[in-house]
Amino acid sequence: MQRRKFIKNAAVMAALPVISSLMGAIESGYIKANSRILLRSSWQTVNIGDIGHTFGIMELFKTYLPEAEITLWPNSLDNGVDVLLKKSFRNLKLAPGKIDASGKPTTPALQEAFETCDIMVHGSGPWIVVPADLAAWHKQTGKPFGMYGISLVDADVKSLDLINKASFIYCRDTASLDYLKSLRSKCPITEFAPDATFAINLRNDKLAADYLDSKGLKSGEFICVIPRLRYTPYWKMKNIEPTEEESKKYMISQYYKDTDHAKLRDVMIRWVRETGLKILACPEVTYQVELAKEMLIDPLPEDVKKHVIWRDTYWIPDEAQSVYAKARALVSFEMHSPIIAFSSNVPAIHLRQPTDTRKGQMWADIGLAEWLFEIDFTSGNQIGDALMEIHSNYPKTLKKLAKAKEFVVSRQKDSIHKI
Repeated sequence: MQRRKFIKNAAVMAALPVISSLMGAIESGYIKANSRILLRSSWQTVNIGDIGHTFGIMELFKTYLPEAEITLWPNSLDNGVDVLLKKSFRNLKLAPGKIDASGKPTTPALQEAFETCDIMVHGSGPWIVVPADLAAWHKQTGKPFGMYGISLVDADVKSLDLINKASFIYCRDTASLDYLKSLRSKCPITEFAPDATFAINLRNDKLAADYLDSKGLKSGEFICVIPRLRYTPYWKMKNIEPTEEESKKYMISQYYKDTDHAKLRDVMIRWVRETGLKILACPEVTYQVELAKEMLIDPLPEDVKKHVIWRDTYWIPDEAQSVYAKARALVSFEMHSPIIAFSSNVPAIHLRQPTDTRKGQMWADIGLAEWLFEIDFTSGNQIGDALMEIHSNYPKTLKKLAKAKEFVVSRQKDSIHKI
């Protein structure tokens, strides 16, 4: 009897350090599968990439933190995005609102989120989009926060104090990570994790099938092409007068508009004449609907033009992903349509303009450097060579995609678990 009691006590004593360590980890917040997360995302809906950020990170939370309770603090949920969110993530809570001059929430829903959530996560974006909101969270609650799948720009040095207070910063490209490291921040976790949009899993197959049928586009027998100005004219989309800086940027965009798109037109001409297959010219951002017609279709020779379809309306990511999934490949000046295509196992070539942020580097970071082209140092013929290589060696292409996807999934799984 005495021996049995000794064995029990010995087992308990041996386990105490493990139990103590586990309890400490739980109390510090590192092990909390049922955490309440305040997600700051959904920057705008005029861009399917900005919509995709939220759907991507929600998929990651659903997959790797299924017990977590997520509250979304959005900027904008119009254009049908609110309906799509509720349909895709039924347990998602919304906390719309702003902070006032003193940093306090202005709506009951946002106030409740500040009180009940355990951690705030800034979603993917081109830079630290809402530094004031992160600062308000930290000031009002004292709870941890971090940034997931973002790029950084040089101007983010103004937020160095905030960066130092963050619990984690995952950069979506190594160029941004290198810049972050140059700041010698005190943030304990600064690593690479791809843009959250890589995890997007949306479909509207019926809508996409009806559209493709109406345009005579058959699965695997067309490519998608996407235009872009060097600077996105948000003022134009909002129907407001541009600032002096925006006017200067628009002049730069106009100056390079034909030079940039002539190279993509060369690719389109070669595709049609060498394969006899079709092309869908489509938008990632609302203003690109008209831009695609002006710069990618109207200047084409007649023998090519009859093989090119103009998408004359904007769309949101569920239809876009279903259409991209049927394409043979995609060639885009924008970054997020290639990511959405990638998520559907469709190869994509990214044409990077020098005025864009560091995000284009992520294409090389995940192993797709051969499909990344700096437009100022690239000819249409070089882009065309890459596209024809993809087309003529499709089994090899799919293996390349699978290897890149394995790496992306691994990085996202590891990073979400660390959060």
